[in-house]
Amino acid sequence: MLNLDNSIVDQLSEQFYGRSTPAIIAEPELLQFNHALAEFLGLDVNDLPNEQLAEFFAGQNLPEAIKPVAMAYAGHQFGQFVPQLGDGRAVLIGDVIATDDKRYDIQLKGSGQTDFSRNGDGKSALGPVIREYLMSEAMFNLGIPTTRSLAAVLTNEAVYRQNGPEPAGIFTRVARAHIRIGTIEYFASRQKLDELKALADFTIARLYPELKDSENPYLALFETVAERILSLVAQWQGIGFIHGVMNTDNMSLAGETIDYGPCAFMDTFKADKKFSSIDRGGRYAYNQQPGIAQWNLSMLASCLVPLVDKDEKRAIEQLQAAMNVLPEVYEKAWLAVFRPKLGLFNELPEDRELIESILNDFEENEIDFTLGFRHLTNLKNDSHRARLELQEQGVEEAKELMDKHNPWLIPRNHHIEQAISESYQGDFSLFHRLQKAYEEPYKEKDENYDLTRPPSADQVVRRTFCGT
Repeated sequence: MLNLDNSIVDQLSEQFYGRSTPAIIAEPELLQFNHALAEFLGLDVNDLPNEQLAEFFAGQNLPEAIKPVAMAYAGHQFGQFVPQLGDGRAVLIGDVIATDDKRYDIQLKGSGQTDFSRNGDGKSALGPVIREYLMSEAMFNLGIPTTRSLAAVLTNEAVYRQNGPEPAGIFTRVARAHIRIGTIEYFASRQKLDELKALADFTIARLYPELKDSENPYLALFETVAERILSLVAQWQGIGFIHGVMNTDNMSLAGETIDYGPCAFMDTFKADKKFSSIDRGGRYAYNQQPGIAQWNLSMLASCLVPLVDKDEKRAIEQLQAAMNVLPEVYEKAWLAVFRPKLGLFNELPEDRELIESILNDFEENEIDFTLGFRHLTNLKNDSHRARLELQEQGVEEAKELMDKHNPWLIPRNHHIEQAISESYQGDFSLFHRLQKAYEEPYKEKDENYDLTRPPSADQVVRRTFCGT
């Protein structure tokens, strides 16, 4: 039905994955399909009925050429190293070269047990499917690097979780690659240097082919991945997004947002805000994300030592030098995100102090993060007004710049939770409405005005949960 390549199987040995067959689903039903993304990927599906799409993206009757695999990886989870994790409820069914001439993975999440399921059922409740579909597509339309949503399928089965039976679903995720810091850690921790080199070479070829001819490709790989990840986190900070579980196994070497588990967007600004029910100590709170990203990168650097130089001392010196500049790399990325949010066209040394003062004002006055920035010129901040006068562009030009970088609409937690709750009752109208509304988050539309309002006291979501 669909012609997919499988670069992982073709180019890497079985030590990198386990072959997995999706579970049998008797009555899959298509909930949502992203035709625009399918067209971008070059998938010819326009003439296929929904029944066939549902069957394919539930992993049913796949062509013999498709060899589904679950990827192996390790990871530091809340700072503790776990030597084997892997895709416990996801299988990679192949990859395609899209219309931008880049290769993209296609993965089914919730399709059944794999070699890495660790006694789990390998399936997904419908809630995480709804959440990831809405969140990842909203992130894409907000301009943040992210994995994408291609399909959501209802399995018309139940899965059993802490609160009893729940409806199940399968989510189709598209990514530039499903290679994580934890994937590198898996082989480095086992001292499998041949496999580590093969994985690094595969990553360079897939994601950063321009690095192949570098003087030191593996050092260049670290520097490039570090810049991508730090830029990504700076963009998260700029929209008030809290990932929730920034373990190394959730850090993509492609620099994309991946794994939308207990993530959330802030309403009222609070610097140490966290949502994840399992993040009891606040390790991954909003204000901790930049430091944690650098800690995760230090784990990556330690894994790459044997590839950077045969002389361990020289390798460590080179990687340490690259690590030493990461705070400066992040600072530059952070300012590049926040300056246009304030309508600033030029750069001045005191900009950081101004940005921090505005954020402090937000926290002290319990201002909504998104609406606060969207209407910043109405908040009568004297320091901000004085700073705008130090550039050639006028207030109206500054306002235009701000409107392009401050979204009017974000995925509000209470709306996501409401869409999930209603979907469990068989009502998908809010899910479809949100999906459509998030396509243009910077454009003010009367019909979406109610979606921009912060939650009332009884609507506030204080905890978000992993999908497992």
